[in-house]
Amino acid sequence: MIERYTLPAIGDIWSEENKLRNWLKIEIAACEGWAALGQIPAEAVQTIKERADFNVERVKEIEASVRHDVIAFTTNVAEYVGDDSKYIHLGLTSSDILDTGLALQMRDSADLILQKMVELQTIIADKAKTYKYTLCIGRTHGVHAEPTTFGLKMALWYTEMDRNIERLKQAQKVIAYGAISGPVGNFAHLDPRVEEHVCQSLGLKACPVSTQIIQRDRHAQFMTTLAVIGSSLEKMATEIRNLQRTDLLEVEEPFQKGQKGSSAMPHKRNPMMSERVAGLSRVLRGNAMAALEEVALWHERDLTHSSVERIIIPDSCILLYYMLEKFTGVIKGLVVYPENMAENINKTRGLIFSGQLLLELIGKGVLREEAYRMAQTNAMKSWDEKLDFKELVLNDKEIGQYLNPDDIDRVFDRGIYTSGVDFIFRRCGLD
Repeated sequence: MIERYTLPAIGDIWSEENKLRNWLKIEIAACEGWAALGQIPAEAVQTIKERADFNVERVKEIEASVRHDVIAFTTNVAEYVGDDSKYIHLGLTSSDILDTGLALQMRDSADLILQKMVELQTIIADKAKTYKYTLCIGRTHGVHAEPTTFGLKMALWYTEMDRNIERLKQAQKVIAYGAISGPVGNFAHLDPRVEEHVCQSLGLKACPVSTQIIQRDRHAQFMTTLAVIGSSLEKMATEIRNLQRTDLLEVEEPFQKGQKGSSAMPHKRNPMMSERVAGLSRVLRGNAMAALEEVALWHERDLTHSSVERIIIPDSCILLYYMLEKFTGVIKGLVVYPENMAENINKTRGLIFSGQLLLELIGKGVLREEAYRMAQTNAMKSWDEKLDFKELVLNDKEIGQYLNPDDIDRVFDRGIYTSGVDFIFRRCGLD
């Protein structure tokens, strides 16, 4: 269960109270737009602005009878306003209110999510700089490859978060559109200037064209963007989970005093928060798939999208915010074990330098196939017989025809694996 106390702002955006408050802003702005065109008396608009209000429970009570949420809302507002309520919802259709209000909620949610993303990216940047030159083994297919640095791993995550921030900013722009264009979107009962006034007053842009609804490709882009961000978090969380394995133990999630990892095994310190983030990312992807299914609707609109969106959009916004908050805590308190990283590098007795040996031999004029054979022969002997790779290379007479001991020392110099770090950091904007 998501702890409600961690989500005060994002949860409030999706509350029934805030949803209806947005609807009221839209209705009042539409009245102002009509008044500016001389179609509604100015004093009526003033009365509406002073008196217009609603009660969530009363709206629910009316909806139970009329079975229509927007009608229940406008009926309740009319109870507060009185006779001048006849000017409310003039020329509008329900989706004008629903979709424009939804745009406000998604836009505001994106603002909060972006704040969390920037916070996480900043902490990742700090980790990258702290461990800029800290060597750790690189792994391909889960198998030891060549050394890299833990700082470069963090730099990789930093740049991915940078792309995700840009993705969400773009999706936020795409979704920040309103539509006040009437039953089929052709302004038959509205003046486009009313729409312009409403959207401008709410900080939205007006859809260039709509049917009865704002087209759902916008929502699909927003939802798939949330899913991509969640997948990035899963990628990072999965790496932490792997690196926390007992046989690796290069990093570890923060483990609080009094925390318990297992009901049966008191020694356990599990990567539970990273596992939670990884698991929840699946919900975001499932919701994104549902959003893609909503792009195709019948003619001007149907209702197949409505019920789904009431679940998937609030849930995804709140869920991603929660995931970001939790994973930020993981990265902020991440325990890093450089000594274990060094120990893991040494586990293969120097085999990680086989690629460098290959290149050194080629540099001396050996054909690549022959150089590969020499390097692999010694590598397999080191692997099978658990012998030191450098010693085998030093004692290999065939290799000795091309490389002297100084050449071989250069092959096994770890400095090469940090030589490009400064360049990469500058390119990532982390210098």
